[in-house]
Amino acid sequence: MSIDEMTGIQALARAAPTLPIQPGHVERRECEYIRHGTQALIAGVDVVSGQVFGSVGDTRTATDFAQFLKDLVATDPTCPPWHLLMDNLNTHLSESGGRWGAEHSQVTEVVGVKGKAGMLQSRASREGFLRQDAHTLVFHFTPKHASWLNPLEIWFSILVRQRIRRGHFLSKEDRRQKIETFIAYFNRTMAKPFRWTYQGKPLAA
Repeated sequence: MSIDEMTGIQALARAAPTLPIQPGHVERRECEYIRHGTQALIAGVDVVSGQVFGSVGDTRTATDFAQFLKDLVATDPTCPPWHLLMDNLNTHLSESGGRWGAEHSQVTEVVGVKGKAGMLQSRASREGFLRQDAHTLVFHFTPKHASWLNPLEIWFSILVRQRIRRGHFLSKEDRRQKIETFIAYFNRTMAKPFRWTYQGKPLAA
């Protein structure tokens, strides 16, 4: 699973109705809007099937991320080891994530205490633990400043173009429901593996 977050998604309602396309006229959208607040989307895409799993909430904390992982794994409890690709965000290496990763992998050793000892002691110790191939939950991190390598970024651009950019949202709840509806629609009609076309050539001379 390729995992990432989209934060600060605004729920904007247009101050006047959008005028639909007519012969000789493009769709016309009101430039003034009413702001109803922001939310965050934590999502993952199965790189084999293209299916998307997402969770929309008001915050994007370490606790939110750990809960997302629990909900994701619960969708297929019999799955072989989960391999999770993500960037180096602090919440991805949190105490709660490390503790739950140890629990899921049924690690019997003492996990320790954050800032003091054991696997939970530091960010580096948690990263080393979460990367271990022997676990049932294996984390893989993109290089720093290279989160664009994460395939989920491609899906985020699809979501923005087709659902968010020109959206009209009456509330945060309305926007959440529309994002969830789009995810279900995408999984039903559009999901497929993203074909990686980059050949490793320098991007600039």
